[in-house]
Amino acid sequence: MPNFTARPAKAFGIAATLAAALACVSPAAHAQLDKATTESLESYFEFADYNSGTIMSEQIPADDWKKFFVLDVRDAAQFAHEHIPGAVNIEWRKVFAERARLPRDKTILAYCNTGSFAAQSAMALRMAGFENVRLLHGGFGEWKARGGMQAHARAASAAR
Repeated sequence: MPNFTARPAKAFGIAATLAAALACVSPAAHAQLDKATTESLESYFEFADYNSGTIMSEQIPADDWKKFFVLDVRDAAQFAHEHIPGAVNIEWRKVFAERARLPRDKTILAYCNTGSFAAQSAMALRMAGFENVRLLHGGFGEWKARGGMQAHARAASAAR
């Protein structure tokens, strides 16, 4: 465990430097968004109501997976190791730059390992006007744990 009391003068110096740097940033500079950006953010946060943009693997019958454009936003090594069948891999940092590769006429179902990077990708796409983006609830790990392509059938069987 780090000992923060050993060098209080140095820690204070770093804190003072950070405080001074932050004081130089005008709050007005952060508040000056253009109208399009503001409207995009408002639209995204309307979309981001709790679970409004998420789909659970149990909701998707095995035959319906082909109706989605499944977007894996994990890195290429993870994708190469294992992924949802039929998924296309674009690392989350590149999704916005490569948005021209994505369909506007098909629901995009984005996922990563847990959902956090997919959510960032979805936000960027929604701000770029993609209204057809959804998130796979819980990401790849939860998809596997719930039965993968058979999650819907498992859930239906368990409900009987």
